[in-house]
Formats: sequence, structure tokens, C-alpha cells
Amino acid sequence: MDAGVRKVLYVYALQNAVKHGNVPNPKAVMGKVLGAHPELRPHAKEIPGVLTEVLDEVAGMPPEAWKARLEELAPELAGETNSGKKDRSKELPPLEEAEDGVVMRFAPNPSGPLHLGHARAAFLNDAYVKRYGGRYVLRIEDTDPRRVDPDAYQMVQEDLKWMGLGITDIVYQSDRMEVYYDLGRKLIEIGGAYVCTCDAEYFRDLKIKQKACPCRSHSIEDNLALWDRMLGGDFAEGQVTVRVKTDLAHPDPAMRDFSIFRIVDTPHHPRIEARVYPLMNFSVVADDHLLGITHVIRGKDHIANTRRQRYIYDYFGWKPPVYRHYGRMGIEGVVLSTSSMREGINAGTYTGWDDVHLGTLRAIGRRGIRPEAVREAVVEIGIGETDISFSWENLYAKNKAVIDHVSDRFFFVPEPVSVRIEGAPEQVAEIPLYPGDAARGVREITFEGAAVLPRAETEGAALVRMKDLFNIRMTGAGQAEYAGDDLAAARAAKAPIIQWLPEGYGIPCRVLTPEGEVFGVCEPQVAGYQGRTVQFERFGFVRVDRADEAGVLCYFTHR
Repeated sequence: MDAGVRKVLYVYALQNAVKHGNVPNPKAVMGKVLGAHPELRPHAKEIPGVLTEVLDEVAGMPPEAWKARLEELAPELAGETNSGKKDRSKELPPLEEAEDGVVMRFAPNPSGPLHLGHARAAFLNDAYVKRYGGRYVLRIEDTDPRRVDPDAYQMVQEDLKWMGLGITDIVYQSDRMEVYYDLGRKLIEIGGAYVCTCDAEYFRDLKIKQKACPCRSHSIEDNLALWDRMLGGDFAEGQVTVRVKTDLAHPDPAMRDFSIFRIVDTPHHPRIEARVYPLMNFSVVADDHLLGITHVIRGKDHIANTRRQRYIYDYFGWKPPVYRHYGRMGIEGVVLSTSSMREGINAGTYTGWDDVHLGTLRAIGRRGIRPEAVREAVVEIGIGETDISFSWENLYAKNKAVIDHVSDRFFFVPEPVSVRIEGAPEQVAEIPLYPGDAARGVREITFEGAAVLPRAETEGAALVRMKDLFNIRMTGAGQAEYAGDDLAAARAAKAPIIQWLPEGYGIPCRVLTPEGEVFGVCEPQVAGYQGRTVQFERFGFVRVDRADEAGVLCYFTHR
């Protein structure tokens, strides 16, 4: 295919990259090219091979160079990216009653580390606090001892530090038990709640039939006496509960006289000694009011809780916060259930809370995904009520925009095989640490007659291009011959362009991916990048986790 067609592909790839701020999308570029140049449609089957090379070239450029290069080659296409068309970037909708600032809250339960589902609520609240000004309360909801993992208190703090949230206040609900007890007593005193000693099954049957249980008619004095006995330890778990008086004829049975206090005998809460605990719908109302929370953003699975909580607000005469409920966010490909994660860790299925198969923030952080990318991805999803599926590709694109320019390039040879190359000149390949940025320096790799090559890309291949070196022709198992330096000839023959290393030069390297481990060798300099991301050329971005005498361990980030 001639140079003119390649230039067309190149400029449209640049336009796509500039327009979206990410590496170009091959389908979008292909569609744009064939739409603008219908004369190329007879060559549609030939174009993808060249387009792949073009996309690699554009992706290898610093993102800040895309626009300048496009304006140089095709200023008319550069103009289309700023043609006045409506900006498709998503902005969070305004919040009502937020003109004077907001007080938002993020309220995780310390049952384990935070995961991607938590990140949505945390970053959305943070974005609104930054937009309007005000306070951001971290409220640790730890009044269910059955769901408390003592180690999670520290893990949550570590995750929040990684996220970089603008937290201004930290509150532990377990420190506020007397507050809840006082308000529980007051709700009984004003006739808004009663102490119920009915059997759970018996009460459930009455509720379904829209009938009151016998306890509902107790006097305030009787209820207070039962409340004092409840706090004093006269009842066992399951024998007593405190219920809010609601509408027994409400069409939703879940709204009818729901519980707000119960006894839990699970011992060893790490922060308090207690048996009477508030349920979420009571403690949340108490804290949202007393802490001055102005706006609550949470999933639409809490809509029923919002309705329950309004009963309590009405009894006390308090103004509720402004509520916004967003749709469910399905996240496929990773484990999010804290109980499933814990079971897998205990069984040895997962290596820990940061295992590559898990959706915890520490797991994706260990892979090299940056919190800025997670923030952009979830804020872009927004607070709409429509259920959506989380896009890993979108997250990866945003993360690449963050890490690409700080990730030096290196060769990694998976499943290496040794190949003796006859007739090849000995030479030193000078390969940029980062394409297009000479100031970053070069890697010097000396070829002296033999190399290790990726097994999968040499088996069955005839002509092969060793990247940044020369062409070779495979002649047998472990044997090849020099086939010249002409890159254009390799492209014309659609020869694979592969990474390589001199025999005996690389160090062992293991890459952990969700699909399994990949074993190979990498350039020795990679060992000095612990805790940082690099790009293994033609393989993908990885985070270098550790290096020791056994070699290098990396976590696969994304392509």
C-alpha cells in the first residue's frame, strides 16, 4: 500500500487521538477513513495491517505532541476537533441548595478494604465538595460487630490516602453510642417508637396482614421500662427490638414498623463493649442531622432506606438532606464481595487483599492503575439513575493518559527461545527510553550473534523483524539467518515485529495477569524501577512490584 494511503491513516489516527485525549480507536479511525475516502473501500481488507502499525506509532508518541503533528500535516482536520460541536465530556449535574457550600459524607463499613464500588461514592462526593466548597465527612459505620474486621480500620485509611480525598472530618459511629441511646429514648418518649418483644415470625405475619402487634399499644412508660431493661442486659439476642411507628397500611411491607435497635451478642468489637446497637436507618439519620450533612449521594438500592428515614426526620422535626440516588454499576471481571474475598484468601485461592483477581483499590493500585484515572472514570459515569456497566477499557484509556509519559520503554521476551543468527553483523542498538524524547536517554543493547526471541512469535514464522535492529529469516529450530535492515521490506511482507534480547543478557521476569502468569526475561535496568510503571514494548504496561536475586516480579496493568 503506497505512502499516500499510510499518511491518510496516520492523520486520521492523530485526529482521533486529539479529539478524545486517548490513544486512537481503530474502529473509529477505520470508519472515518472509509467515510471520507470511499475510493479506499476496495482495499478494506488490506488497510487493517497498515493501520495497526500506524496506531502503534501514534500510541508511542507523547500525547502532548499529537495536536502539533496533526496541525502540521492536516490543519483542516485539526480544526474539526474544535469545530464548535457540543462538548461530549460529561460534567456532573448541579446540586440543588448547594450555592452556600455543601457538607457531604462517605460512610464505609470496616468489613474489609475499599473496592471500586466504594470509589464511585467517594469520588463523586469529593467532586461536589471541591465544586461548591464545604466539608467532607468520613463516617466509619461500625455499629454491626458481625461485619467489623479490626484490620479494616487501617486498611480503609490507607485506601483513602491512596485516593487523595479531601476529607475534613473523621467520625466513628462506635464512639457515638450514647448519642444514639439518648435519641432512641427521646423517640420513644414522643411516641414515635416502641419496644417489641414479639417473636420475629409472628411479627412478620402480622406485618404482611397489615395488623399491629400487641406491643404497639404499650404506654410510653412501659416502653421506657423495657428500653431500660434492654440496655441493662435483661434480654438475649433475638428477644427484643425497637420499632418505629409507621403506616401499617403502607403498600410496601418493608416500610411497616421497621426496627431501629437490636441486641447483638457477637463479642470482641475492637472499639467498644456493647450489646444494644442501632440499625443503619436510625444511626444514619442521627448522624446526618447532627453532623450537618446537606447532601447525600448514594445508590438507588437505598431509595427504600431514604423513605424509611423520613419517618424519623418527621418525628424529630428535622430537615432531611438533599438526596440523589444513582443507578447500579455492574463491574465484571473481578471479585467484589468482601466475604468471598476473605474466604478465598483464607483458602489460599487469592494471595491477599491486593490479589490481581480482586476489585479492591489496593489490587488495582498494585497493578499500576492510578487514582486519578479511577476518579475520572467514575466521575464521568456520574449520578444518573440508569444502571450501567463499568468500562474497564475506559479506565485503561484514562490510566494510559496518566502513566504513558512517565513510563520508560523496555523489552520483555515471554517464553524465550535461543536463536543463533547466521551472517548477522554485530552491533549496538540504541533504543530510546521513551519515543520522541531524546532527553530521557537511550538503552544500548549489544547484539553478538545470538538472541532470545518470543517462542509464540517465531514458531511458524518465515521473515521476522527484530525491533530496532534488523530482519531475520527463520531456518530451523533455534536457527535463523540475517535478512537485511530494510524495515519497509519487513512491513511489505507483513513480518511480525518482535522484541528480543541478547542471549545471556536478560534477567528472569514474571508478569502476573488476571489470566495467569507469563514467564520470560527483561532488560536488567527494569530491576531499578520497583514501585513504578514501565511499558514492555509490544506487550503492555506493567508495574514493577519487586526485584531480588530470583529476578523481577511485575503486575500487568493494561495494553
